[in-house]
Amino acid sequence: MMSGLYGILWQEFAVFKRKFVATSISFLISPILYLVAFGWGLGSGVEIDGGSYMAFIIPGIIGMSTMMTSFNNTASTINISRIFYKTFEDYMISPINMTVYTLGKIIAGAFYGIYSAFLIIVLVSVFTTDLIITPYFILIALLNCFVFSALGFLIGLLVNSHSDMAKFTSFVITPMSFLCGTFFPIDKMPEILRWFIYLLPLTHTNIALRLTGETAGQMVLHAGVLVAYLIVLFVLGARHCKKVE
Repeated sequence: MMSGLYGILWQEFAVFKRKFVATSISFLISPILYLVAFGWGLGSGVEIDGGSYMAFIIPGIIGMSTMMTSFNNTASTINISRIFYKTFEDYMISPINMTVYTLGKIIAGAFYGIYSAFLIIVLVSVFTTDLIITPYFILIALLNCFVFSALGFLIGLLVNSHSDMAKFTSFVITPMSFLCGTFFPIDKMPEILRWFIYLLPLTHTNIALRLTGETAGQMVLHAGVLVAYLIVLFVLGARHCKKVE
């Protein structure tokens, strides 16, 4: 089991090393644009809950970026290997257990999200001290990466064309990016829509990353929701992977 997992992770790491510079630059472009446009541009002089808008938006950008990076890397890898390169069948006929394969791909996708978060933290630390890093912050960021990597794995198996993958991103991932408290507080939304937004994992990630007035119970709730999403998505992904097999 461990040798199979090691092999999958080593392959992903080899790909990452080969594309290290291009990957690093691509992970920074969108966060820089959001920081310049919303943080230093539109948000200059704006205060939210008594703090600067920059302090509010940075955790949101980290949550959004880790979501999109983890999801896109895992979903695209699985989808392309199934439909275009046809390499998914190589794993199916190999002695690797499909549950181990699922775990390996999710860990690999989460790694990309973790790396993107690291780059953003280094970037913003150069210009501001508004970001506060705590063990709870790190835990939530990690859980967010794993949740959306698991979602990407499942969708990569379910979607049967690149156009459908783009549609899922447009109808699910992109709305979450803007509606789950990334750029403005969720309490500004209409009440009916707010209840639905609170069910989404990125909402709990963004709230938890900001650590503003949260009680211990609320902190456990946010982490618990993300863990629940991760377990459900992992089980669904592993089961569907075996069906594909």
